[in-house]
Amino acid sequence: MALDGVTIAALVAECNDILLNQRISKIAQPEKNEILFTFKGIKGNNRLLISANPTLPFMYMTGENKTSPQVAPNFCMLLRKHIGNGRITEISQPSLERVIKFKIEHLDELGDPAVKYLYIELMGKHSNIIFCNSDNVIIDSIKHISAQVSSVREVLPNREYFIPTQEGKISLLDMTEDDFYQMIATKPTSLCKAIYQNIIGISPLIAQEIAYRAGLDGDVVTASLDDSQKEAWKNELFNLIHIIKEKRFQMYVYYDMENDKPIDFAPIKLTMYNDYEEVEAQSISQVLISFYAQKNKYTNIHQKSTDLRKIIAIHLDRDRKKYQLQKKQLQDTNKKDKYKIYGEMLHTYGYMANPGDKSITVTNYYDDSKLDIPLDPTISAMDNAKKYFDKYNKLKRTSEALSEYIVETENEIQLLESIETSLTFAENDADLNAIKEELSNYGFIKKHYNKKKQRQEKSNPLHFVDKNGFHIYVGKNNYQNDQLTFKFANGGDWWFHAKQAPGSHVIVKTEGKELPDDTYEIAAAVAAYYSSLSDSEKVEVDYLQRKNVKKPNGAASGFVVYYTNYSMMATPSIDNLTRID
Repeated sequence: MALDGVTIAALVAECNDILLNQRISKIAQPEKNEILFTFKGIKGNNRLLISANPTLPFMYMTGENKTSPQVAPNFCMLLRKHIGNGRITEISQPSLERVIKFKIEHLDELGDPAVKYLYIELMGKHSNIIFCNSDNVIIDSIKHISAQVSSVREVLPNREYFIPTQEGKISLLDMTEDDFYQMIATKPTSLCKAIYQNIIGISPLIAQEIAYRAGLDGDVVTASLDDSQKEAWKNELFNLIHIIKEKRFQMYVYYDMENDKPIDFAPIKLTMYNDYEEVEAQSISQVLISFYAQKNKYTNIHQKSTDLRKIIAIHLDRDRKKYQLQKKQLQDTNKKDKYKIYGEMLHTYGYMANPGDKSITVTNYYDDSKLDIPLDPTISAMDNAKKYFDKYNKLKRTSEALSEYIVETENEIQLLESIETSLTFAENDADLNAIKEELSNYGFIKKHYNKKKQRQEKSNPLHFVDKNGFHIYVGKNNYQNDQLTFKFANGGDWWFHAKQAPGSHVIVKTEGKELPDDTYEIAAAVAAYYSSLSDSEKVEVDYLQRKNVKKPNGAASGFVVYYTNYSMMATPSIDNLTRID
């Protein structure tokens, strides 16, 4: 479910309960479009994470801190300057819009009391965080919107802040019964659309629930309703209004148990979801964390890795075209042996050619077949033989060089494919930095040297424990694969890898014990999951003891060879595992 006005009303109610009259202790900007506030109050510290990410906007209370850049962005510095020790005196939601307004009291540069406003707009791709003075004039925003981008409203410093009006719509909280009968019940459309297209704050999901509670099909047109049905429909809509005004929210998450994943949430009970398991949550933030936290981490990493993906895609495309061209050129050199035979035959039978002959037919003493040899009539038979030997030697040199180039190109393609697969496993900036380093070391991107070398978080392999208590380690990039296989694992540990596909090295530490059969199966499933074939139903996985895995001299990071191994088919999965951070 999207963040509609009803959900945001529940979020505002929660923030009022927790944050009202608390002071801002810290302000950080961990991501380009994110702000993390830490508040200090009588009951301890609280954190509020706000994201204006156009793909995944959200806001919720969280206990988790996030690593921030060493140099704070300008917007973060501005907030620290103005409201660094400010106190939250009001949290509201204008007209049930997808906007949250924070009123913040603080002391200005002269030590006098002052007021600022922070507007959180959670409007999909138009989401923003806007900081205003006491006159509602914009001081700055996390995203600047010029007239070239939007003809409706500029979001720039020194512009007056306002919420764009939604023509023909009415706020749910301002609705009267007359409004319902005149503006909603007469619309020539379905019940569901009549509500969410004309009432501010209601999503299609809530509109469908209102119709369901009234015993109606949300897809039927309003004109088909009789008076009693309209009355039932109206009553359910006004029941929702009372819930919002009285703050009687109940947080529910609905699970598809067959696939073991959450499919929806709402700040009210969704009676239409009879076929799903219903779990009541303690707070709207708890619900939003379960829905958005992991998605947000993936979205941020995916956006940050876009440039790397483009670089890899460009090099892969170039190498694949080069590989095809090299293979074609190598195929063209196959005629070299023919030229060698022509030269040898002319050395033997050249005396039979007369001056000016354009060809000569001889017996090929290798297979006793008749052989027609084209001749250049302007030169002698021996010179023709020399010409053919020259062609043979040139093609031979070309063939030998191309064979080496093809191997180099194949290795580079495999390396790039493995790095591309590593990007799908990246979970944080440290993982991306490790991949950047690898691309840089192999010359795919330029190295950047900083005079002031900043301390960077270290990228570590994934660490799991299976149900039998065995520790399983997974490399997230080629350097980690090398480290795990040749530095961390001992000879008796077991090594797993998807067969003939880019993927992670998976190590199972045995500690001298015999592995149970299901640990082999679990480790194989992990190797399949962390490979380029993770979307396949079944993946063939090779496994063997670490002592039988070798690294060829000069091979790139992560590349190994082995000659004796076992194989099994595995379904990609990381179930039955406990992750150790």
